[in-house]
Amino acid sequence: MHCNTEWDEAAVSRRHFLKLAGITTLGANFASLGSEKLQGVSIVLDRSDAVAGLPSVQWATNELETALKARGIAVQLCTTPEQARAGNLCIAVSGAASALARPLLKGAETRIPAVPEALGLVPGRIAGKPVLLACGHDERGLVYAVLELADQVTYEAQPLVSLSNRNVLVEKPANAIRSLTRLFVSDVEDKGWYNDRAMWPEYLSMLATQRFNRFNLSLGIGYDFLRNVTDAYFLFSYPFLLAVPGYNVRVPELPDAERDQNLAMLKFISEQTVARGMQFQLGLWMHGYEWINSPKPNYTIAGLTPENHGAYCRDAVRLLLQTCPAISGVTFRVHGESGVNEGSYKFWQSVFEGVASCGRKVEIDMHSKGMDQTMIDSAVNTGLPIVISPKYWAEHLGMPYHQADIRAQEVPDPKKKTSTLMNLSEGSRSFMRYGYGDLLKEKRPYRVLHRIWPGTQRLLLWGDPLTQAAHARAFSFSGSAGAELMEPLSFKGRRGSGIAGGRCAYADATLEPRWDWQKYRYSLRLFGRLLYNPDAEPATWTRYLTNQFGAGAASAGQALANASRMLPIVLTAHGTSAGNNTYWPEVYTNQPIVDPTINGNLTHLYDTPSPKVFANVSPLDPQLFLSINDYTRELLKGEHGGKYTPIETAQWLEDYATEAEKHLALLKAKASNTKEPAFRRIAIDIAMQIALGRFFASKFRAGVLYAIFDQTGDRSALEQSLKAYRTARSVWADLANQAKGVYKSDITVGEQPFLRGHWLDRLPAIDQDLAAMTQKLEQAERSADTSAGRAQAAVQIAMGRPRRSVTDCRHPQPQPFQAGQAVPIELSPAKAIKSIRLYYRHVDQAERYEMVEMQAAGQQYRATIPAAYTNSPYPLQYYFELQESPETASLYPGFNATLTNQPYFLVRQA
Repeated sequence: MHCNTEWDEAAVSRRHFLKLAGITTLGANFASLGSEKLQGVSIVLDRSDAVAGLPSVQWATNELETALKARGIAVQLCTTPEQARAGNLCIAVSGAASALARPLLKGAETRIPAVPEALGLVPGRIAGKPVLLACGHDERGLVYAVLELADQVTYEAQPLVSLSNRNVLVEKPANAIRSLTRLFVSDVEDKGWYNDRAMWPEYLSMLATQRFNRFNLSLGIGYDFLRNVTDAYFLFSYPFLLAVPGYNVRVPELPDAERDQNLAMLKFISEQTVARGMQFQLGLWMHGYEWINSPKPNYTIAGLTPENHGAYCRDAVRLLLQTCPAISGVTFRVHGESGVNEGSYKFWQSVFEGVASCGRKVEIDMHSKGMDQTMIDSAVNTGLPIVISPKYWAEHLGMPYHQADIRAQEVPDPKKKTSTLMNLSEGSRSFMRYGYGDLLKEKRPYRVLHRIWPGTQRLLLWGDPLTQAAHARAFSFSGSAGAELMEPLSFKGRRGSGIAGGRCAYADATLEPRWDWQKYRYSLRLFGRLLYNPDAEPATWTRYLTNQFGAGAASAGQALANASRMLPIVLTAHGTSAGNNTYWPEVYTNQPIVDPTINGNLTHLYDTPSPKVFANVSPLDPQLFLSINDYTRELLKGEHGGKYTPIETAQWLEDYATEAEKHLALLKAKASNTKEPAFRRIAIDIAMQIALGRFFASKFRAGVLYAIFDQTGDRSALEQSLKAYRTARSVWADLANQAKGVYKSDITVGEQPFLRGHWLDRLPAIDQDLAAMTQKLEQAERSADTSAGRAQAAVQIAMGRPRRSVTDCRHPQPQPFQAGQAVPIELSPAKAIKSIRLYYRHVDQAERYEMVEMQAAGQQYRATIPAAYTNSPYPLQYYFELQESPETASLYPGFNATLTNQPYFLVRQA
């Protein structure tokens, strides 16, 4: 947040005192210094201050010094302001409670919040010298304050002017955990960066500057199931890192020297992370050790048996933590995809014991799929800090809120047969697979961290400040602790599909950055900074864009922002598959509208209803969105509830594509560096996302029109469906040809055809389905069986611009409630409404919504959530459906104009 100056009755007295002491402030900034010619910068680092003397703060100060010198600015290092050279701007680096900081903060009538990681940048003067105080409530807060100045120096056109005009800035974190995960999944593609001692300092410095406070290096996530294993490097991680005394567990194909080098690198990476003030988290995702039906693995595990498996893992994790003291947290996958049968509580108790007995406090982070109370209790009983990390929007990224409800496929089915391996996550705990499940009880002995999986956007550039800020607010939903992002390119080369060369998959080598993450600097800047503070100053990202694109900066930002919004909308409204290893919308494997046998019946789409045609797909949020088939049925009946429709989704995509295209044209016209790799990378990725948005928009319209034909036999609906589908095909062909020569012909995130290849590869399946639709039209023409009336009206609606009724309402949100206390709900619409329904539910995805008709009392509608219902450990969430007429309805609050709000209300327990 930006702190407003706080004036009080003692302000005059304080200013008088500070004047006598030789310390003055200028309130907002150094505006009165405009005529002064600053000659350089004096950095004052008081090593006697407990916070300023910490190693990570000294590292950050060195980053600032390096940035200043790189811009040709003379730097003096000193320990007191009095030592600063005349004519220099003095930057005082200090903890907020220090003797140096206190009077400057008083002079500015501001204070630093007494919360972890809070920071301040406060201008003033000491004995007539201009001073900029960089302070923090604690170590990380001070590191962030200093790195903010270093970033300003690096990217501002006139760094000294920018520093001397610095407004008072006070910020505190909105999310306690702000984590980024880098995954090792490929012997071919990942060994290089893992062993790159030049890369890690640069990479980790970038993360710290963008205010990530946790880095997770994840191993053993290359496979979900230990079948057909070909690339097993780090898969069962312990013997790739160390030899555990008392066990002859080893990787026969791995030289001891390479094993020891792996451990040395892990120590180096973890120590470099901690040196920058961040927490180092080690992800150990696989604890199975036998590769099943795997005739050609490159590495195997020897020396383990079912009898010594648990004891070995206990002792191995203990030794690993003792050998690498910079590791402060461990992430475990504890469901069946860990290679251990679900319900193996004794095994996990043994592993947790290994963590607990390592000699220091280490956080245990458990991936939540299949999680039950017994597993939670096992972890909590260790006495260690516990984090449980559910998926946010399944294995993708949706719109910026937590889905209002899960799909029918995730609701437990008592009749479903499950395997021993997955007996919980596919059985009674299936609702935990793709969301927060039942974890958000008010009183819980663990923190909840939302993990963003990489299915939606892993290759193309993305970045939208508005949407990212909304996501950041969602990550503290119901007291959640924050988020962890699986970084771009996650799972690249997974399951033995790695290809040597640049991980960014460019065919044009001039586009490949030195290190893959450098392509995504802007994406990670937005994610980290806005996760810390959703209301961050726009200069945080605009200075970077200006540095990169000059006069085209604003257009670059707007073009990428609009382009980035589209695929998350597609995922929310049309969840082809929740799995990132079955559905890749960036390089979409076409799902047929007509013929389900195309693309081998798409049997890999395990969670799409059969027949696996486009119209059968459920929204990933079925509480707020309609599927194509359900919408068509409403349309033909002339009725409509308040849910969002596929045609509305199509219109959003078309509008965002139009805006993105407009700003991309402006970027190309204004930018002077159009031949530079940074410009070419962003321009092609924006253009491709524009095409993806238009493709899905046209296909949604084609899908609805075909469903009208399918349900009525109306020939004109089929004609228009074919026309829209051909438009989609044309857009896809343009997209594929744009990518030709830019991206490699085989981009791999897995070994299956739907996880590798190129956009050009997807055209034949589209053409086959178009041919099937054309044949349908020929048959319809011969029969000439058309219907009139409602079908014709539905066709026009499906082709047109949808109009959603919006009703202004007054709604006094309830105060926090006591469990067992009835919660009255009131809503006052600004216009006449036929009826209003209240939908409410515990913040527990194991449950479905309750619905009650609200009772009118004049202009006010009332309902009560019963005391018996509130008598639970959960908060409540609710929303309203307003029915104006049979064909006109809306949701309240629904989505705002930018689609960036939470479309329901939350009320916590007192």
